Order: sequence, then structure tokens, then C-alpha cells
Amino acid sequence: MKLTKTAENITTRFCIVLVSTSLVFLLIEYLTHLEFLFHLSAIPLEILAGVFIVGKFLERREKREKRRQLLFIKSYLFRSEMLNLFLANFNALKFPALTMTRIKNATLDELKQMRKEADTIEYHSLEAMEPVIMEYVNAEQVWHSFKERAITYNFEDTFQDMIFILNFIYNVKLFKNNNPDKRFIFEAEKRAALMEKVKKMLGTGIHKFLDYAIELKESQPNMFYELISDYELSFQIRNIRSGGEEKQS
Repeated sequence: MKLTKTAENITTRFCIVLVSTSLVFLLIEYLTHLEFLFHLSAIPLEILAGVFIVGKFLERREKREKRRQLLFIKSYLFRSEMLNLFLANFNALKFPALTMTRIKNATLDELKQMRKEADTIEYHSLEAMEPVIMEYVNAEQVWHSFKERAITYNFEDTFQDMIFILNFIYNVKLFKNNNPDKRFIFEAEKRAALMEKVKKMLGTGIHKFLDYAIELKESQPNMFYELISDYELSFQIRNIRSGGEEKQS
């Protein structure tokens, strides 16, 4: 961060020097009426324009590289610390009817259609939503990690998402500390604003998963197949009942 700040300061000073140089040439041209000084004054501005264009190009390239890094970081987190969260969320989902097998075998257009359908989400019951909420709490360190990366990479949208999630988690923990034997979802049902946050939180989780699946399908199809195959297998393991039978879902 310090190196970035230092580089920004150097660039700013360099730009000021170029503009000042151009103004000096213009002032001398005004006093002396030497026309070549007018053309000379344009040189620092041309350099400045070049610096600006190159700077923007490098900035965009750096941001693309950071997003590519984040793509791989998310692949790890989706298959580790966030696995139980997404398993619980999809397991509780009633509409749209999404399975990992369906997602894995879908074309890109079909995935985008699934994402559109997920704008309207319905869960099997209030009770089914409670484990999903608690998985968000269990994954608290993941959200802190994403928040720090958002600050480092200057991803404002991701930072705002993490602040919303962490604020929600603190409210759940506060409620559970005072009411360890009660379900948070039933308390949320009594308060419209709180229930709206619950629905936004859980629904956004489904949206983010599908958005990431689409991103992988477009740019990293092999990683997409590996990720969804892992989830498909995890669902099968999760639904195995005692006695070795697999629960149909």
C-alpha cells in the first residue's frame, strides 16, 4: 500500500511539473511573441496525455490481474471454508429447482437462464433457512478475509458486500448469545426489516454462486467442471443416510 501511495505521489508531481512547464512556455510566448514557443508548450501536454493513457492501460491490466487472482482464491474458498454454506443454501432451496448435476451439464446460456430464474427465490420452510444462517456465522473468518482483499485490491463493491454480511452476522451472534435455545429465523419473521435482510443474504449467496459458475464457464471451463463436480460429490456424501443409502433430493 505504501509503494502504491508513493507511486501515486510521484505521478502527481510529474504531472504538475509538465503542466507548469507548458504554462511557462506559454507565458514566455505571450511576452516575446516567439511562435515556436507556442508549439514547444504543447510538448509537455502531449507527454502528459501519453502518461495518462499508459497509466489507464496499466491500471486496467492490473485490475484484470487482481480479479484473475481472486478467481483462483474463490475456487479454493468455495471448495473449503464456504463448502458447507453453499451446500446448506442449495439444500434448503425450493425454487428454482437447482441441482449440481443440472448446473454441471448446463450450457452457458442455460446457466444464465438459471441465474435469471434465481431472481425469485423460495425456500422449503423457515426451519430450512436457519442452518443456512448459521453457516454464514460459521464462515465469519472468510468474510473478514474477503474484506481485507477488497481493501487491498480496491474492490469497493466486494467491500460493501462484506460489510453487509458481517453486520448481519453480528446481529445473529448477539441474538444467539441472549437466546441460545431460540431460532433466529423465527425472530426475523416478526420484524419485516430483519426478514428482508435474511432473504437478501441467503438469496445473494445463490446469486454469487451462479455468477461465479458463469464466470468460470466462460473463462476457466476446466475449473468450472472440477468445482461443480466436487459439489455434486459433496451433496451425495451429505445425503447418505445411516445404513449406506443415499437420500434422494
